[in-house]
Amino acid sequence: MILSENWLREWVNPDLDVEALAHTLTMAGLEVDAVTPLADGLNGVVVAEIVLAEPHPDADKLRVCSVNTGTETVQIVCGAPNAAAGLKAPLAQPGAKLPGGIKIKKAKLRGVESQGMLCSGAELNLSEDHDGLLALAADAPVGAPIEDYLDLNDRLIEIGLTPNRADCLSIAGVARDLAVVTETALSAPAIEAVPASIDQTLPVEVTAPSDCPRYLGRVIRDVDVSRPTPLYMVERLRRAGIRSIDAVVDVTNYVMLELGQPLHAFDLDALEGGIRVRKAQAEERITLLDGEERVLTPDTLVIADHQKALAMAGIMGGEGSGISTGTRHLFLEAAFFAPELMAGRARHYGLHTDASHRYERGVDPELAYQAVERATQLFLECVGGEAGPVVDITSEADLPRREPVTLKASSIQRMLGIDLAANEVTRIFEGLGFTVKADADSGSWLCTAPSWRFDMGREADLLEEIARIHGYDNIPVEPVRGAASAGALAESALSQSVIKQRLVARGFNEAITFSFVSPELQQLIDPVIEPVALKNPISSDLAVMRTSLIPGLLGAAAHNLNRQQNRVRLFETGLRFMPGQQLAQTPMLALLLCGRRMPEGWSSSAKSVDFFDMKGEIEALLQAADQTLAFRSAVRPGLHDGQTAEILLGDEVIGIVGRIHPRTASHMNLPEQTLVAELILASVASRVLPDYQEISKFPEVRRDIALLVSREIPSAAVVDCARSAAGPSLADARIFDVYEGDGVSENEKSLAIGLTFRDQSRTLTDEEIGESLLQVVESLGEKLGAKLRH
Repeated sequence: MILSENWLREWVNPDLDVEALAHTLTMAGLEVDAVTPLADGLNGVVVAEIVLAEPHPDADKLRVCSVNTGTETVQIVCGAPNAAAGLKAPLAQPGAKLPGGIKIKKAKLRGVESQGMLCSGAELNLSEDHDGLLALAADAPVGAPIEDYLDLNDRLIEIGLTPNRADCLSIAGVARDLAVVTETALSAPAIEAVPASIDQTLPVEVTAPSDCPRYLGRVIRDVDVSRPTPLYMVERLRRAGIRSIDAVVDVTNYVMLELGQPLHAFDLDALEGGIRVRKAQAEERITLLDGEERVLTPDTLVIADHQKALAMAGIMGGEGSGISTGTRHLFLEAAFFAPELMAGRARHYGLHTDASHRYERGVDPELAYQAVERATQLFLECVGGEAGPVVDITSEADLPRREPVTLKASSIQRMLGIDLAANEVTRIFEGLGFTVKADADSGSWLCTAPSWRFDMGREADLLEEIARIHGYDNIPVEPVRGAASAGALAESALSQSVIKQRLVARGFNEAITFSFVSPELQQLIDPVIEPVALKNPISSDLAVMRTSLIPGLLGAAAHNLNRQQNRVRLFETGLRFMPGQQLAQTPMLALLLCGRRMPEGWSSSAKSVDFFDMKGEIEALLQAADQTLAFRSAVRPGLHDGQTAEILLGDEVIGIVGRIHPRTASHMNLPEQTLVAELILASVASRVLPDYQEISKFPEVRRDIALLVSREIPSAAVVDCARSAAGPSLADARIFDVYEGDGVSENEKSLAIGLTFRDQSRTLTDEEIGESLLQVVESLGEKLGAKLRH
């Protein structure tokens, strides 16, 4: 929100300089981002008139102009396309120093002397328009300093508003807060009802009252659109970043900036029948004022006549019914649209307008009456005409309700640490427009928020109002009192920080991605689950809540690979959101590997990571906490069949690990060997406490066996079978070689297993070891069809 200091001071003028004024606004919750002087660098710039404009003898795009400065006629060489005799424009005379440090002096352009420079709005830092000279009004006094003529002894105050303060998207809203903070009188312009001088009305029908609870309309006949917009209005619009178009459009924009109510004026002669506020029809099309045709969705509210859609409600008007030079009669509308309807609607169509910005945050439903009268008043002043009666279609049942909220004096002391007099609390809330009922006996106030505040629903909101109006600077700073206590983490639990430190120690980097993802990417990874869609997504690429952390990590990996990172190792902790009767939010841990196995170096291999690298990382993470870990072959959409496994702790499935499907890798321009894993964070954070076991004083004995088994049998199944058959004397069993090739049939593989035997109380005999070994071989043969390889 950009506003003029001079305009603001017409409404409320506290005895503060601009720096103190900006600080006061910031401390009241209206953060001032910048204060920009308008007249900075405009000394030596005057109003001038082009008397004669002739082509340059040696340049097709330049003109040689005779310019009246008020004291003399000088020669100026100018390249602006609108330079013509009779035009009045700013002239920077020799010696002037423009914004940006440009110093003006006499010069020759293609051999012709130029005694200054005619200026565009951009060159004077008055606007962003640099396509031509800044055209001034025909009655502009020649020779007058430009800062005096345009009243540029002003400053622009840029305020960064939070989304809940839509009431301050206007001069009136900011002035109201400033008046209460500084205890200064508010001087709003007098707005009186304009009596109808004609009887003509236009029938209005609202078929979607829940979306448009209030719609006001008024016919204004015999306007003269050719009249120029008053200079004060043009300047105030320009300083707010709005370009002057014509007097009718300028008035609607001016009232929006002044009061905060978006308005729209239709060409009455372009309307057929009456006005209908309705939902769009399927595949209905409309060409908006930006010249672009858009196909409307059935949930879009439109303003229509009896034949066609005229405007997208609360967003932008249509091209066919807009104001033109031939417009003679107007239909003025002011409406309240439900913020829930407007949220995200403009972005859905790739639009963002001043009207949609206000409507989606909430416009005062009572403001339409005042805005219609103010706009009518200005229309009659600027373009003349006769006004008809106001048509009011209101559905009281669908208007927002303001429930009273109780504020206790004890809460002010407890939460803010200040004691305020009861009459000061009442002054603050009544100044902000609240209806206040004070109860001296109970020391409380029953406060009902004004119609323009949509963010007052609990006592904490009222306390925030007290704090910002009383002044954060005026709240005493005191040390925290009370005994501090630190919660102790159970010994069987690992903190997230420890888990993250272990992953970082193993070469991973933490990623933090959005909790919402692209619907297309979500479909690739989790096509079975219908994710929760956002009503108001910040973009179409972030439109659904994630049911897995994997899509976000894939996007982060693609981002890094596109920036020449050849080894990407990422992890993320966060919530996944599973739909259901109640949204289930589960903390998860996700890992990703792709690229080189080892960092680039003269002694390292350039081999890429594979499934077993990710499996090893999971084993390192979980087995460090003495977890009983297993992997079981699985199938999951988005991951490669045959290279995907469930992760089990005991009998509980706690996650999934696998290589992403080639189709997914191709879609995201990722290497085919991109490995991902996702685990339930609570399972990773829990651990089995180790029990002390005495180290045996007796020697261990190792026996190696080579087995032939089917290729389809997982190696882990062979090891598990051997452990269960060997008996209590088996201390360790591990596969140390796998062979497939000559001497082994195509459907088999050879596994070499090392079995280590040991007893805590004595030395094992060869007979005991041989018996255990025989049990292992027989069990493997019976259960898995394994046979010794000779």
